[in-house]
Amino acid sequence: MSEGLSVALLHPFFWPEVRRGSERIMHDLAADLVELGCSPHLITSHPGQPRTAIEDGFRVTRNWRPPEPWTRRRIEPHLSHLPFTYGSLLRRHHDVAHAFYPTDALAAGQWARGTGRPVLFSYMGRPTRRVLAAYRFRMPMIERVLAESDAVITLSRSARDEMWRWLGVESRVVYPGVDIEAFTAGSRRAEAPTIACTGAVDDARKRIPLLLRAFALVRKERPAARLLLTRPRNAKLAEDLTTENPGVELVTPGRPDMVYREAWVSGLTSYNEAFGLVLVESLACGTPVFAAREGGPAEIVDSPQIGRLFEGDDEHDVARTILDAMELTETPGTADACRKRAAAFTTVESARATLALYRELLSA
Repeated sequence: MSEGLSVALLHPFFWPEVRRGSERIMHDLAADLVELGCSPHLITSHPGQPRTAIEDGFRVTRNWRPPEPWTRRRIEPHLSHLPFTYGSLLRRHHDVAHAFYPTDALAAGQWARGTGRPVLFSYMGRPTRRVLAAYRFRMPMIERVLAESDAVITLSRSARDEMWRWLGVESRVVYPGVDIEAFTAGSRRAEAPTIACTGAVDDARKRIPLLLRAFALVRKERPAARLLLTRPRNAKLAEDLTTENPGVELVTPGRPDMVYREAWVSGLTSYNEAFGLVLVESLACGTPVFAAREGGPAEIVDSPQIGRLFEGDDEHDVARTILDAMELTETPGTADACRKRAAAFTTVESARATLALYRELLSA
């Protein structure tokens, strides 16, 4: 049934405009679906003129995204492109629609009502009270999306449990993966103790200020330590990060594998993390990790041989966790253990699990 299966993948953003976990997951799924004999069609939006092209072996349609003045009133953003997304769904035949953002799932639900074909919704975070109340009318929108979806995917057991707790919906866990042939171990690390965090520095949920405070404490024990952060688009923020925080260096996004190979340890200080894809990327490069114990990271870091987890939001605890994780780099067998753990989360296995769900919905 998978041969020739046409799958619409929906999200408001895509590369190169935005490079976050959701966009990477969607890109890798599309690429692997091609290898599995499917025809994925990635439908997204951008501020420019609409266009469609074949990128990395699959069709990408970028519709126009008009400005959204209503967001000033705390009304749900990322709505203005939906008429164009719906039109793209209608213009080509699709066997199934798979939305990766709630607003796009609205367009998919409308398409499904007219065609009778199945809709799959991947919730890319953890649904907490704070998230669900972030914008006006968000809760009824989410409830409608969940009611209209034939199946719901969450990225971890933690996210699945929160989905049931707050919304009363049973979801399927499909772990994201990495391409372990692209993310490989390097032969030489930086001479200076190097910490990497490839999360978005302008995302408050990543708690970069907490990381910076912890890093200042790390430098008291390791004066030569460096902290590599992804360069933000905001030039003023980039300048402040480097001038106000000795030892901080900014790297250009696009080749995180090179950053992981250089680092002694990498990680996240974020809260409410549904999974933590960058942790698996680091492990695939043989680099141990650190993260908060809550949420998805605890399902990745299952052994003290590959990383350390911290509790709460105290910078002293975070600093000690980073220092302990640094010592793993000098421990024999760490790189192999990290690579072995990363092999449990591959893009191919994630795509196969998702394709099996498509088949299930189409045969229902």
